[in-house]
Amino acid sequence: MTNKTFLTAHGVIYVFFALALFFIPGILWPNYGLQLNDQYAVFLSQHNSIFLGGIGITSYLFRDAPQGSETARSILKGLMWTNVLGAVITLYACFTGIFTGFGWSDPIFFTLLAVLSFFQLGQNR
Repeated sequence: MTNKTFLTAHGVIYVFFALALFFIPGILWPNYGLQLNDQYAVFLSQHNSIFLGGIGITSYLFRDAPQGSETARSILKGLMWTNVLGAVITLYACFTGIFTGFGWSDPIFFTLLAVLSFFQLGQNR
């Protein structure tokens, strides 16, 4: 897959989740077994959308990085390690019982994006 296709798709996925966490946290989080009991929990969800949206925007802005360039390799390494970190943290949430139900999809999601980032990085060597 080209960098443009991969980084555009990666960016769209992250922006989608950022918007969902900002606008409909009360619908999204209960599917993961989490309750938003007060305005502070809602705000923390919305606050997290800053970072998800930022990753999405950064992915999109780097979509034209030339195949095989140091720039492309650097952004792909950053995205890969971000997704690995996401997989580890959400797996922890699953094993400790914080995430239940649909929560198990999060480590799968982050692992899939980490693996796809790894393969995309391999195409840029």
